[in-house]
Amino acid sequence: MTNKTFELLDEASGKKTKLPVRSGTIGPDVLDISVLNKDHGVFTFDPGFMATASTESKITYIDGDAGVLLYRGYPIEQLADKSSFLEVAYLLINGNLPQSTELADFQHNIQRHTMINESLLRMFNGFHYDAHPMAMVSATVASMSAFYHDSMDINNPRHREIFAHRIIAKIPTIAAAAYKRASGQPFIYPRNELSYCGNLLHMFYAVPCEPYEIHPLAAEALDLLLILHADHEQNASTSTVRLAGSTGANPYAAISSGVSALWGPAHGGANEAVLEMLEDIGTVDNIPNFLAQVKDKNSHVRLMGFGHRVYKNFDPRAKIIRDMCHKVLAKMGRGDNPLLELALRLEEVALSDEYFISRKLYPNVDFYSGIIYSALGIPRSMFTVMFAIARTAGWVAHWQEMIADPNMKIGRPRQLYTGPVKRDYQEIVKRN
Repeated sequence: MTNKTFELLDEASGKKTKLPVRSGTIGPDVLDISVLNKDHGVFTFDPGFMATASTESKITYIDGDAGVLLYRGYPIEQLADKSSFLEVAYLLINGNLPQSTELADFQHNIQRHTMINESLLRMFNGFHYDAHPMAMVSATVASMSAFYHDSMDINNPRHREIFAHRIIAKIPTIAAAAYKRASGQPFIYPRNELSYCGNLLHMFYAVPCEPYEIHPLAAEALDLLLILHADHEQNASTSTVRLAGSTGANPYAAISSGVSALWGPAHGGANEAVLEMLEDIGTVDNIPNFLAQVKDKNSHVRLMGFGHRVYKNFDPRAKIIRDMCHKVLAKMGRGDNPLLELALRLEEVALSDEYFISRKLYPNVDFYSGIIYSALGIPRSMFTVMFAIARTAGWVAHWQEMIADPNMKIGRPRQLYTGPVKRDYQEIVKRN
């Protein structure tokens, strides 16, 4: 809280109310409007929560104008360069980077929770053969609440810790099972001696009839993508996890709600939309005509994977992943995939076009992540699932932060009602 206040004057009654200003450690101040309804009988109106701080958090900070992303105060550039996904997950959940023994214990706990109950695994055979993987993942995560009754007391810190280890460990296994179900291949069990991303690749691509060799660059690229997607402040899916969790719902149900929210094409499905756009463009020769349509105000054609709702400058994650994208394409997938060649050319043209430069429409992380996933052989239907694996770390961190807050309240947004005023019921024979 600061000494600064805003004064609100109700001109009809002459009543004045002082609204206190609250300051965080960095970033814009917020106006505490909690007394508005009590003192003036009004709510605020903010569709899409464009100017509303719904909670107080210590986890992630974004400065969209400057292109800054901090996890617990650490710049994303430093974490991407020096850290691993599991170390970042520990940081998000616990607040500080681990010491070597703490990281070793955390990794051990994750590795020892990778298997899922056989009944849960057999449940995948009940899904239709062409079910979307996100539908399977969301349903299976929710079903985990039926298997772990021993550790779901949300008011018990140790139970919250066990839940965090279990969901982070098992979400790759669930994702891989969804992939295998969709591809018609037998399920592959996790191997605990492998790294987090190495194990994920093994469960995706190994088959019982022959050994599978993990490409180190593929594991490195996936680990980087997971770091970059691990958290992003109060986005739609994280806010959904918080809202569901605020009711006291079991944590697996809350995470499942986040998976479902992430599934939306305006959120986690953006990297799928990038490849669909590239397919629509077709060839490099069609890029000028496509960009002309994008610039046409009367056209509904959009340049997917460029610009961001929060970042009004270059997406800091895109700067990091761009180099990895080019590295992966050079070694693993550029030669035999014309869409990837097309993407690189589109990036080059758009970054040199004054129309996009003046509007700060730079490539975002979704533009590059879909290209990398494609180069690694991951099908498009699995792109958002990969996002969910990464974002689970952030969801868990936010859920734990909220549950541990002694001032937690159930989420209850209000509305501006514009429907009919009170009217009396009429018998059906009297209705016109």
